[in-house]
Amino acid sequence: MPPAVLRPLGSGTARVGKSSLLQQLTGTNSEVAAYEFTTLTCIPGIIHYNNSKIQLLDLPGIIEGASQGKGRGRQVIAVCKSADLLLMVLDALKPYYHKEILTRELESVGMRLNRSPPNVYFKQRKSGGISINSMVKLTMLDNGMIAKECGISVNSVVKLTMIDNTMIEYRIHHCELLFKEDCTVDDLIDVIEGNRRYVDISTIEEVDMFTIEEVDMCTIEEVDMCTIEEVDEIARMPTSIPISCHGNGLNLDGLLERMWEMMALVRVFTKKVGAKPDFSAPVVLTSDRGGTTMEALCAQIHKTLAKEVKYGLVWGTSSKHNPQRCGSMHILEDEDVVQIVKEKVTVAEDGRGRFKTTSDAPLRIADRTKKAALKT
Repeated sequence: MPPAVLRPLGSGTARVGKSSLLQQLTGTNSEVAAYEFTTLTCIPGIIHYNNSKIQLLDLPGIIEGASQGKGRGRQVIAVCKSADLLLMVLDALKPYYHKEILTRELESVGMRLNRSPPNVYFKQRKSGGISINSMVKLTMLDNGMIAKECGISVNSVVKLTMIDNTMIEYRIHHCELLFKEDCTVDDLIDVIEGNRRYVDISTIEEVDMFTIEEVDMCTIEEVDMCTIEEVDEIARMPTSIPISCHGNGLNLDGLLERMWEMMALVRVFTKKVGAKPDFSAPVVLTSDRGGTTMEALCAQIHKTLAKEVKYGLVWGTSSKHNPQRCGSMHILEDEDVVQIVKEKVTVAEDGRGRFKTTSDAPLRIADRTKKAALKT
């Protein structure tokens, strides 16, 4: 079983070091120059980390207005929607509002960064009106003004709430809503639309640090300088990590650890009966791609294996004792060892199994025996 390939993407503005980062992490040759938009297409590379393969994609720079199609931005952002993790590469010496531009362009096409889907149950019905229930107190969805386009006056018998207004705007008159957490109107719209993509994102700040002796050997145009205080400030920002691609690289190991932590990969090692576990090629599972259950493991190995499994023996941190007999809904953890036991098929004397899958009748109709005529 070959290791699964996960896909983080390197995105950012023009000439911030995305191609240099790809070369440092994967060894893939990507053109690097002193002018903007050197990368004109998607360039892939493979990172080998913790016995797993992680595919890193280098994308062209995203500019302001990319969500509207400027600079082939729609094609670039369409690739971002298929990623497991976004790496937003920024230059530490450039203004910080570049991150706000990138975030705005990505969210305008339906991507939600570093957010989880709202815990709201929504189902449309054919009749029965709008049923609204909540398990928690809703503080951000209160009584609001009635939408003008609805054609309903404020003096109506029933005063519509903000939720009703949203439903009427989408021409939904019969549905069931159950709020399991406090939500905003934007979260409710995301649930109704149903086409949002929730992706984790890590901000990478390219910092180049030189001592006084190193500065003397460089020209002014080649030197980008950040002080220790500025690097410390960047490192303390949430979901932000400072790196440098010059020379042997700075803090690239920390970047790989952050990527592994944010993707939350689960490596599962398989074991045959009476043999030692195979630690060379684990099966990689994620919560975003089918889940981390025993059933998801069987689906990764073969699509029909889940129907034939009787139980599984699990060694590792997810088991209460070693080994533990588990079912298909058991949640696996990183570096677990699993032995799958299949159902035994009862074989008859003719070797066809318990039930025959083919008929004994002749193929040609002329060779079949005719039934006797009914007596009248």
